[in-house]
Amino acid sequence: MDSADRVENVWGARTPHERGTAWPVRVDQELAVAEAEVDRWVQSACVLCSNGCACDIAVKDGRMVGVRGRAVDRINHGRLGPKGLYASWQWSDQDRLTQPLIRTAEGLRPASWDEAMDRIVEESKKRHPLQHGFYTSGQLFLEEYYTLGVIGKAGLGTPHMDGNTRLCTATAGASLKETFGSDGQPGSYEDIESCDALFLFGHNLAATQTVLWARVLDRVEGPDTPAIVVVDPRDTPTARMAERTGGVHLAPLPGTNLALMNGLIHELIEHGHVDEEYVARHTIGYDELVAAVAAYEPKQVAEICGVNAVDVQRAAEIFGTSERVLSTVLQGFYQSHQATAAACQVNNLHLLRGLIGKPGCGVLQMNGQPTAENTRECGADGDLPGFRNWANQHHIDELSTLWNVDPLKIPHWAPPTHAMQLWRYVEQGSIDFLWISATNPAVSLPELPRIRDILDRDGLFLVVQDGFLTETAEHADVVLPAALWGEKQGTFTNASRTVHLSDQAVDPPGEARSDLDIFLDYARRMDFRDKDGQPLIGWSTPEEAFEAWKECSRGRPCDYSGLTYDALRGGSGIPWPCTDDNPEGTDRLYPDSVFPTDSYVCEDFGHDLLTGGSTTPEQYKATEPAGRAFLKAATFQQPPEWISSGYPLIATTGRSPYHFHTRTKTGRSRKLRQAEPSVWVELSAADAADLGIAEGDRVRVESERGWMEGPARIGRVRPGVVFVPFHFGYWDSTDRGRTAANEFTLTEWDPVSKQPLYKVAAVRVRPSG
Repeated sequence: MDSADRVENVWGARTPHERGTAWPVRVDQELAVAEAEVDRWVQSACVLCSNGCACDIAVKDGRMVGVRGRAVDRINHGRLGPKGLYASWQWSDQDRLTQPLIRTAEGLRPASWDEAMDRIVEESKKRHPLQHGFYTSGQLFLEEYYTLGVIGKAGLGTPHMDGNTRLCTATAGASLKETFGSDGQPGSYEDIESCDALFLFGHNLAATQTVLWARVLDRVEGPDTPAIVVVDPRDTPTARMAERTGGVHLAPLPGTNLALMNGLIHELIEHGHVDEEYVARHTIGYDELVAAVAAYEPKQVAEICGVNAVDVQRAAEIFGTSERVLSTVLQGFYQSHQATAAACQVNNLHLLRGLIGKPGCGVLQMNGQPTAENTRECGADGDLPGFRNWANQHHIDELSTLWNVDPLKIPHWAPPTHAMQLWRYVEQGSIDFLWISATNPAVSLPELPRIRDILDRDGLFLVVQDGFLTETAEHADVVLPAALWGEKQGTFTNASRTVHLSDQAVDPPGEARSDLDIFLDYARRMDFRDKDGQPLIGWSTPEEAFEAWKECSRGRPCDYSGLTYDALRGGSGIPWPCTDDNPEGTDRLYPDSVFPTDSYVCEDFGHDLLTGGSTTPEQYKATEPAGRAFLKAATFQQPPEWISSGYPLIATTGRSPYHFHTRTKTGRSRKLRQAEPSVWVELSAADAADLGIAEGDRVRVESERGWMEGPARIGRVRPGVVFVPFHFGYWDSTDRGRTAANEFTLTEWDPVSKQPLYKVAAVRVRPSG
């Protein structure tokens, strides 16, 4: 048992081991009572990052009083991070929403469930389906997403459904579809135990997935240290580990990732590090890729990115000569310029060397949220359930048969509405019924002055479903009190495709209901029916919803058909695909290098990486992929916003190891509030000196769109760049001025994934007066 203070020692005690051996067990625990006083332990998994660490919830007298890691689980082997230990349950009895609220001329007032739901249904029924928009989360359970997806796509028939996963992991799904034909992580966390080199592309692993970083540290402390290569403009603990392991820290200017990736591929090709036989048998597009990267010699890459040419060469050499390479990708790529194009080049590196589907050889296009994978699988966002293809009529027919609805009811006449477009439709008034569940766009979306105006728009009927009265809920016409983690039952899937069951530990407070029960109540009151006049939603419990989802996933790449609640209870999480013939699940995808790219299977027919233009079904079929992966290429273009005399710095936003998203849970943890009480502004020593700013000075960061303020921290980021954590909104603010980073970010998005560009905002910094 590791009882170290996880604020002082974020990653806990080391358990080093040799390459190819199992990660040792270390059980972490935090209790508000003596262990002997715990009445019972209830199985769950942490929802405060995308790692998916299994845990047990301690219950005493009907209250959650602690948590401990599950030693038997494949994901964390008993460990929990600071957020899991200190913020997974401590919020449970703090200022919760306990009954519905309805807006009147005087403000929000308490209401009954019947009054609140009658108001929602009345407003819904008076509108056309295309006037409805649903904006959800990466925090709900699989059963809730699937129910919401069926309601939207087969009940109402609206394409206007997306989630805040568009802000953090849309590029993960998009890049996997573009390269491999379908979403789904090829790699496994267990590849950390086997790799010779670890590449972290825009992924500050030490902060975003602290337990996964502990897993890396235990390899680093062992006898066969992998070389670590980090791409990040900041000098983070992750980046500092690169030098220690004989790797490289590349700190490119934000917005130039694609140029760097093209340079790495150029070097692999130039120095003969390509498995030509593998490429010929298993890929399409090699000649086009060679031509696209021909101009990206190390010198040119250095000039574009502001890095050292020798470092580019060294990083490429490590990738080209290591026997087993694992790559992870996250927000530094996903939320930046040419996001999908850059992420696809990570896939390309692995395909060029044939390093996929084998122990130690994998790609993890990571998630930022614990259940982001489920939004993409279940169709609560812009995807169709079961990784089906909007442009494939056979896939539409499969769903219409499954749901027993007319195929024309399922909106598929055009690409689905992504979140950034959904909000624009609300701004324009064509969507005037917006239902937000378990997310806080009044802090998390870019260009917050614009978002506040949209939320207050005349004629918009806004429903917000949450556990707390968030900054967004303050704008709502109806607020629905939702049960949170530990207060309801369901399953969720982490970034490595591993499914966990979370059993209900305690009752929700007051009249709060599970999100599943709320969606089911809406469907019943709306009287959604199938073609035979039967209720469209045929389930009433989480387990029944899970069984319905299994049938939807059967035969698809994300096949859950072999999973049951009983199989998930008592042991470890299980990675999909999991079938009756493969009940233990699947560690790695594509061990035979046969990819789901055939036109009758693939989830998407692909796009032009520069423009986002869709490939037609006819064009796609003409390529005859036959199970081969695509080596997609693109040339670097300058970001839509860049430095100028008026705004001479590039601002980028990111995360802290102590907080999650907009702090609705972590901000209510005493230990985490003490560790990171408020926002800060990170500057290089050189830029701070030029501006006359010292450590702790209060500064203002300004863009053309807005501004925020905070104390300066000096010397942790490369010159020319400003870093601001995005967690800090206003629900608990005692700070003067504005503290949300998204006051200054811009409303631009990647042409393929439609993910917004939080990492490239032109700003100026000055002392605040």
